[in-house]
Amino acid sequence: MLNNELIKKIEDFVYSKPRSVQEIASYIGKNWRTADRYISEIEKNYGTIATRVFREGTRGALKIVYWASVEKISSSVFQEKLEEEILRARKKEDFSAFDIFQYVNEKNKQVKVKTEKSEEIAGFNNVKSILEKAEKKILIFSGNLSFINFQQKDKKILDILDALVKKGISVKILCRVDIAGKKNIENVLALNYKHGKEMVEIRHREHPLRATIVDNKFFDIKEIKEPTGKISELDKKIFIFYNIKDKEWVEWLTKIFWKMFSSSIDAKKRLMELEKIKQ
Repeated sequence: MLNNELIKKIEDFVYSKPRSVQEIASYIGKNWRTADRYISEIEKNYGTIATRVFREGTRGALKIVYWASVEKISSSVFQEKLEEEILRARKKEDFSAFDIFQYVNEKNKQVKVKTEKSEEIAGFNNVKSILEKAEKKILIFSGNLSFINFQQKDKKILDILDALVKKGISVKILCRVDIAGKKNIENVLALNYKHGKEMVEIRHREHPLRATIVDNKFFDIKEIKEPTGKISELDKKIFIFYNIKDKEWVEWLTKIFWKMFSSSIDAKKRLMELEKIKQ
């Protein structure tokens, strides 16, 4: 049966270089037909790999599996413009999530607005709800993973991630890997060691998005509005959570994620270099 650990094993094998179906079958210990079915499922449901048949229609036909190209991401002028802005920006203030929300079909989107003193109060239940819906894979655009410390009573977001890793759900994260967020990165990566599964992968990338994509079915993207200076709003921020279930836009943001992820630095390597900095 195709599970998340097997998906990651096949993805990692193909990521290093293109492989034949027979090579993959041998690598995972399955017959050609089963391996081919697994490859088709990953190609259809995740879009991380692609296939091409050489000498099709002949006895010497060869099916090659390779890491999917994500150079062509956008299918409209609007998406192309947004893609350029996202890839160019580095801070969350440089991009407005509303610019995505405005183009999505009305029936495939929802929005929640909260006014609170802290992001922890505003975001805990929202993050908890999103993560607990995951069944296969989560892709996370974060700043420095500070949200893992959100806590309500004795429950932390890190505990929820812990439970997901235990169940074998794949977690891929793009965030800053620097001294300020070093502890957060280490705490999340430690879940791999705790459960003996390499289900969490983190890579360093500065970007403006604060979003989570769940099972290629929907994504939730956050925007924060700082206080305007009016007396009644001096100590509060406005948190806007956009939930998008539109297939086209989910696929688009997923491709944005993979384009960034494939060209980013592995967090473990980055952490090793940070260890050389003496404070």
